[in-house]
Amino acid sequence: MEMTMRWFGSNADKIKLSEIAQVPGVKGVVGMIMDIPAGEIWPKERIKALKEEIEAAGLSLKVIESVNIHDDIKIGLPTRDKYIENYKETIRNLAEFGIEVICYNFMPVFDWLKSDLDYHLSDNSQTMAFIAGDIPANPQEIIDRVQAADGGFSLPGWEPERLSEVRGLFEAYKNVDEHKLRENFAYFLKAIIPTCEEVGIKMAVHPDDPPYPMFGLPRGGEKSGRFRLDM
Repeated sequence: MEMTMRWFGSNADKIKLSEIAQVPGVKGVVGMIMDIPAGEIWPKERIKALKEEIEAAGLSLKVIESVNIHDDIKIGLPTRDKYIENYKETIRNLAEFGIEVICYNFMPVFDWLKSDLDYHLSDNSQTMAFIAGDIPANPQEIIDRVQAADGGFSLPGWEPERLSEVRGLFEAYKNVDEHKLRENFAYFLKAIIPTCEEVGIKMAVHPDDPPYPMFGLPRGGEKSGRFRLDM
């Protein structure tokens, strides 16, 4: 096992690679490229530049989190095959530069959901928290809350351009229940896993966060956080 820290890139993360390199035991980072929209191919030159920047700091790059999945795939639209082919090309490109693991999620609309981005624990340390009773009934209220607390940074899964499409996404998912979402998840995996096996990449799915439906949106996993798919 190799200790790593997640890093969002020099333009999106206030923590510098030189600071991560000082953390005892940390040998690498879990990287990402924030500005590539879901569904687009990650260009080799962008991957190469990211890898070289990280390695110049004496750290390794073996894991990417995330390569986001286009909503057409999750919804099961006829256009999904185009985006799946793009995803497979991204897998090949990442493997060419030594990436071994791709983390991703299959959650509709919101990649993750927290009630508090600045929750203080009893020892005065800070973290994010999910308290169900603090989640408003109107999703726009939680969007406003996250944007007010983001510190001027773009949060993965909560990018401004994505949030501007939220109302349309809710409409697009209205006929997608948990069974249909799992079917679409299985379709995606059946399509990409042969490519992963070909180039030696493992896919690591992030559990539903939280692991139960919110705002009427379905969840692909069970309440336990496990996924059971008919493959």
